[in-house]
Amino acid sequence: MASVSYQIANLLEKMQSSDKDFRFMATNDLMAELQKDSIKLDDDSERKVVRMLLGPLVNKVKEFQVETIVEALCSNMVSDKEQLRDISSIGLKTVIAELPQAPGGLSGNICKRITGRLTTAIERQDDVSVQLEALDIVTDLLYRFGNVLQSYHSSILNALLPQLCSQRQAVRKRTICACSNLVLSCNNALYNKLIEHLRQSGHKFGEHIDKFVPLIQMWSGVDDDETREFCLQAFESFINRCPKEITPRISAITELCLNYMTHDPNYNYDEDGDDKTMGAYDDEEEEENDEYSDDDDMSWKVRRSAAKCLESIICTRHELLSEFYRVLSPVLISRFKEREENVKSDIFRAYIALLRQTKSTINVNIDPNSMEQEEMPIYLLQQQVPMIVKGVQTQMKEKSMKTRQDCFQLLKELCNVLPGALTHHIGDLMPGILFSLSEKNGSSNMKIDGLSFIFCLLTSHPPEVFHPHITIILPPVINNVGDSFYKITAEALSVLKELVKVIRPLNTESNFDFTPFVKDIYMCTLMRLKTADIDQEVKEKAISTMGQVICNLGDHLQSELHICLPLFLDRLRNEITRLTTVKALTKIAGSPLGIELPILNEAVPILGLFLRKNQRALKLSTLQLIDCLIKNYHIYMYVDLLHHIIVEVPPLLDESDLHIAQYTLVILKSIAEFHPRALQDLPNNIFPQILVLVKSPLLQGSALNSMLDFFKTLVQCNLPGLSYNDLLQFLIHPISISQGVGAGDIVIHKQAYYSLAKCVAAITVTMQHTALHIVPQFINEIRTARHDSQKIFTLLVVGEIGREIDLTSFPNLDQIISEAFFAVSEEVKSAASYALGSIAIGNLQQYLPFILTEDEEEPRRQYLLLHSLKEVIACLSSTQQGIQQLLPFVPAIWETLFRHCESEEEGTRNVVSECLGKLTLIDPTNLLPKLKESLSSESSLMRTTIVTAIKFTISDQPASIDPLLRQCIGEFLNTLEDPDLNVRRVALVAFNSAAHNKPSLIRDLLDSILPRLYHETNVKRDLIREVEMGPFKHTVDDGLDLRKAAFECMYTLLDSCLDRIDIFEFINHVELGLKDHYDIKMLTYLMVSRLSQICPGAVLQSLDRLVEPLKATCTMKVKANSVKQEYEKQDELKRSALRAVVALLSIPDADKNQHLNEFVTQIKTSPDLAPIFDSIQKDSNNSINDFFLMDQS
Repeated sequence: MASVSYQIANLLEKMQSSDKDFRFMATNDLMAELQKDSIKLDDDSERKVVRMLLGPLVNKVKEFQVETIVEALCSNMVSDKEQLRDISSIGLKTVIAELPQAPGGLSGNICKRITGRLTTAIERQDDVSVQLEALDIVTDLLYRFGNVLQSYHSSILNALLPQLCSQRQAVRKRTICACSNLVLSCNNALYNKLIEHLRQSGHKFGEHIDKFVPLIQMWSGVDDDETREFCLQAFESFINRCPKEITPRISAITELCLNYMTHDPNYNYDEDGDDKTMGAYDDEEEEENDEYSDDDDMSWKVRRSAAKCLESIICTRHELLSEFYRVLSPVLISRFKEREENVKSDIFRAYIALLRQTKSTINVNIDPNSMEQEEMPIYLLQQQVPMIVKGVQTQMKEKSMKTRQDCFQLLKELCNVLPGALTHHIGDLMPGILFSLSEKNGSSNMKIDGLSFIFCLLTSHPPEVFHPHITIILPPVINNVGDSFYKITAEALSVLKELVKVIRPLNTESNFDFTPFVKDIYMCTLMRLKTADIDQEVKEKAISTMGQVICNLGDHLQSELHICLPLFLDRLRNEITRLTTVKALTKIAGSPLGIELPILNEAVPILGLFLRKNQRALKLSTLQLIDCLIKNYHIYMYVDLLHHIIVEVPPLLDESDLHIAQYTLVILKSIAEFHPRALQDLPNNIFPQILVLVKSPLLQGSALNSMLDFFKTLVQCNLPGLSYNDLLQFLIHPISISQGVGAGDIVIHKQAYYSLAKCVAAITVTMQHTALHIVPQFINEIRTARHDSQKIFTLLVVGEIGREIDLTSFPNLDQIISEAFFAVSEEVKSAASYALGSIAIGNLQQYLPFILTEDEEEPRRQYLLLHSLKEVIACLSSTQQGIQQLLPFVPAIWETLFRHCESEEEGTRNVVSECLGKLTLIDPTNLLPKLKESLSSESSLMRTTIVTAIKFTISDQPASIDPLLRQCIGEFLNTLEDPDLNVRRVALVAFNSAAHNKPSLIRDLLDSILPRLYHETNVKRDLIREVEMGPFKHTVDDGLDLRKAAFECMYTLLDSCLDRIDIFEFINHVELGLKDHYDIKMLTYLMVSRLSQICPGAVLQSLDRLVEPLKATCTMKVKANSVKQEYEKQDELKRSALRAVVALLSIPDADKNQHLNEFVTQIKTSPDLAPIFDSIQKDSNNSINDFFLMDQS
């Protein structure tokens, strides 16, 4: 029989061959074999044959033929012949699995035809085997087509309920599975009927939970391990599916789990962790009393269920994390010694879940001096690291590979959560690591896990902690580099690369003698680097590792460089390995050891060619390498060699990729610094492209700074055609032609004026000993300029120069600039305001009093003068030196700003708020109390300004104001109850800023703030009014901005304070937002998507309520006479709603929800919605792949 089974298995395998001749012959042979009377198949072969032959048939033949097949199978399933029953049962399961999961058509007809026969078979009490098969098939049927069988649900339930009282355990178990699948799609009436009869099922069970939990707690005390296991499984299900309703019982369930996790009545764990059998019988007693054996011990199932239940509690109860470390953690650690492998694995999984939950709390800012610091999970974990190490230490030498893999996984998670945690325990862990790396004890997967853990250790701990252990850790790593399995080799090379950095760190002082290891490390890496016919991953790892070896140890490998570096040249010419080689050469070129590079002359032309390749990551890496080579190897370079680079530069100076443009400018600066003669042709070849880039509105930030650095270096070279005057004319030219005759089409963007002005100032300040004569000309042009563009430019140039150079030697400059405040053009006024603030930065003593006096005397110019003041404060408050200059003037500035706190103009108040906030950061001890005092002002405008100012005192970096702010932030946020709408709105904005940048400020206040926040999410009818606009009436909602701010706060809290939120109350308000205004709907759709990721259980419970407003949006029609913008707005709304639907579908078991299923079916049958839905689903499915494919450079 064994040979027949083998032959059949062979034929089935050939039937799946890509060669059609093979498939034909195998099918033919199989049919011949099956027709023999002597053939007998085992169960497994039977199942395979039926699936192979019947599966494809279902989707190929006509519907009436499938019905005929099903009829025959149903008849044979209740046959007296056991073999016929088994084959028919497998056949029916295959048919159900192969049917398309569509609600109607073939699937619907076949399912309904099967169901009636199956309910009859279930009710047959005389033949248990028929019952069991029928229950199995009904379970599958309900799981795949529960919604299709709505009309049969009642008869199915009537057939199932009596089986729950069956004497046979197998019947009861399979009935429970069938009921579980039934409740996912049945209506509420049937559900309630079932609940009256049993205690099973998902998120709808919440309202009945109080009836059953006390009963299950009572049953869990019964002295029967199977009952205990079921009770704990029930609790696990409640915790995952009904998190809100089970909350009051969590403490009792946790205690029960902790009790049963140690339930091992037949074993005793001594102090050393060895297990010994209690009451072990001697030989005679065993012969006399063989009623009990270890095979009968079911207590391990209880312990496993307890561990799984604890894992569910840990994963769903973020708010109890600190409590878990005090109560659960010590018990879990003590149970690492568990004797049963599967139970031990679940205990490790529970602890890994605890570590992962802890990681999510690390980003929360906590005051280091507060009492809460000692209550933080991360702090409590730190105290328990020695216990964890002690618990894991012995397990790392277990024979079980699963246990050792769990140990490595747990320790890796610990290193991720708490880098440096194992600093004092490396020696304790080393024997266990080496045990898994040895040939005797390690399989391929075990070695990979061991090497992966070493890599994690090396990257998360300081180098010096490994120095005592290098002699024992390096040999097995080197040995694994030579392993024949490519995955082990690749992992070992990654570890070796990190070990090189550890034995000789270049960024810190180290006395460790690394010389004995250099040769072995180099030779094993070289062996892999030389091999051409190896896996791609190994090739790349070998290149990268050798780059690190030469970078850190190259001065001890001088005699080997002539062998090794030409290999890099070969890899550089290879399209597959070139990017990795460029990165490795960048490491070598940047080494502080000054490694000699004999391949430089051959490498640079190749690098020049890379700059024209259409591969962004390669371009960026090549630019970084070229810059490194020019800076560190400029004495070995010459003009002709650099020409290979320079000819490729112009296309790279493009606004479409400012990152590449920035690195290109950095290279040009380095060439100008070390080989200026290579830039002789710059005016003709590169300057036209630089001019286009400098006029780009996108040129800002680091790219603009690189441009300025380039001009500063270039002007000092004094090359022919590139002197100061030449460069000045080049930069002024765009302004000149924009105001000349026929320049109507030449429009220069506002940002270009600032960029050009900064460039002019950069070369002027750099060459000030010869260039200051140009400043009076610019100052004169402020008055004489006939065109606004010329005036704007000259104002900006004078301002930028005045930032760096004291311009008090030029008389009446402040008066000349302030005259431009009376210009007609707003751009001219803005430039004048910027210029006045900028020259004040160059000399505060001279110009700041002028700004303050003018502000008091000239009410019409107050807004512009305040902007000048803001420029001064913003620039000087960013450096310590600037703060010292500013401090003496703070009282006068503060007084000036306070005069405008109650301005009617919102723009003025906003500028004042920003200035007040930044000044408060300079001297928080004196100024914060003044802000707090002003909160009691009767003027709502004053309160608005003060609360907005607080927003500018909150940054994501630690600041000296933090302890003071933590004490009084509550008083500022009390304005959430202010009677004035505007004050409440800015209070919400300030709260949002705190929640985003420094959550520790508001975490302890959430209990009192959240009710006020939720109150602001409600639509207030008294704030909605009708405005008549001619013959039309327009509805205005004065509360919309307030609601929008409240929902923005809610969205922020999801990421920063999730553990402090009652998620069910939160979802209630999200539901209201789904029915609100367009802007708020868009926000709440994002929230639904985010909630689906971080709180899937809670969302599943509220699914019915969330689906309805989403459906309303997607089915909404725009009025026929609406404008184009309305159609676009509605399309965007539908697209966002469908993104939320896709997110909901990603929740486990969400696809079993009747309302969501009906809605998805409606979407898929809609010609408008279906294409959008499909594209969103496709994007969602590809998002993970896209992340890895995305250019991460």
